Amino acid sequence: MTEAKSIAGDGTRPLALVTGVGRAVGIGAGVARALAASGWDVAFTHWAPYDRRMAWGEEPGAADAIAGELAARGARSAAVEADLADPEAPARVFEEAGRRLGKDVTALVMCHCESVDSGLLDTTVESFDRHFAVNARATWLLIREYGRRFTGAHGTGRVIALTSDHTVGNLPYGASKGALDRITLAAAHELAHLGVTANVVNPGPVDTGWMSEELRETVRERTPLGRLGTPRDAARLVDFLCSPQGQWVNGQLLTSNGGLT
Repeated sequence: MTEAKSIAGDGTRPLALVTGVGRAVGIGAGVARALAASGWDVAFTHWAPYDRRMAWGEEPGAADAIAGELAARGARSAAVEADLADPEAPARVFEEAGRRLGKDVTALVMCHCESVDSGLLDTTVESFDRHFAVNARATWLLIREYGRRFTGAHGTGRVIALTSDHTVGNLPYGASKGALDRITLAAAHELAHLGVTANVVNPGPVDTGWMSEELRETVRERTPLGRLGTPRDAARLVDFLCSPQGQWVNGQLLTSNGGLT
């Protein structure tokens, strides 16, 4: 029996909902793979229009390919297309995940984001509002929906959000991630009656295709191990937090960046 199965308490695979799984090289996909290998079924969200706006572009067929990888690890999965800037989307995601996989969500892992670089002087109101809608408001609504629907045994529930401490030249992203931190950490106390733990993970700069070669070299030089962070690094920590052994870690903002200075 895997550690994740012991969380379910009855030998079945519990269900994790992972948001922001739009690309095979992303942190969200890494988290989904790790949880599937540990005995979880996985529902995941993706939103191709966001990737189309970014420099890396859309990855056609990514959702199907990721679902195939999860199946190879023994997991049932459900890919849900969702624009989390829509305040109605979180409830719909939970509804669809439950309908397709036939169980309630035990672990909510939020890897989604809106991230467009701009500073204090050149950020538009539209961009600022969209960052807060996706990174902060959707986080609140997802946690709220999770708390309303959670039916697991006391001590089994998990809420985890991925964050960033980047602020300079990245005003709307950094500010909205700061709000995400506070919202998620509040859940450690406000969902205490459900026995749900809530933590925030800051993985540092992880190369998922957005870094320039100059930035890659700078990060390598500033990290004691002399390498870049990977989605697998972040996924291993999330996997631990979702296990029974991770239960006592609660209400924390955890930095796991290889010692980056």
